[in-house]
Amino acid sequence: EAQLVESGGGSVQAGESLRLSCVASGFFFEDYAIGWFRQAPGKEREGVSYIGKSASKTYYADSVKGRFTVSRDNAKNTAYLQMNSLKPEDTAVYYCAAEGDLDIVTLYPGDYDYWGQGTQVTVSS
Repeated sequence: EAQLVESGGGSVQAGESLRLSCVASGFFFEDYAIGWFRQAPGKEREGVSYIGKSASKTYYADSVKGRFTVSRDNAKNTAYLQMNSLKPEDTAVYYCAAEGDLDIVTLYPGDYDYWGQGTQVTVSS
């Protein structure tokens, strides 16, 4: 059974950092791109960052560009989202997801095959 498990969320002050991890199991991780999404209360799910299968392609939403860094370690079946200079507007549940059919950068949730359960990130001012 395919599974993605996020961890690393928490409560921090504005300006601080967090690193989220996404551990995959039950499928061949190297064949899948990973997307990071977030959803704040009352808002739609938002694509935050994308990393391709071999990490050759990365993409960031304008709202996080320059502050967040996505990476992956295929040997550990793990993707990461390093979040620096956090702002209160970054508060949301963060999800990782895996996409295995396309070879283009996408942050459309419907393109993704597997989803994690999410991890809460709360940033206070």
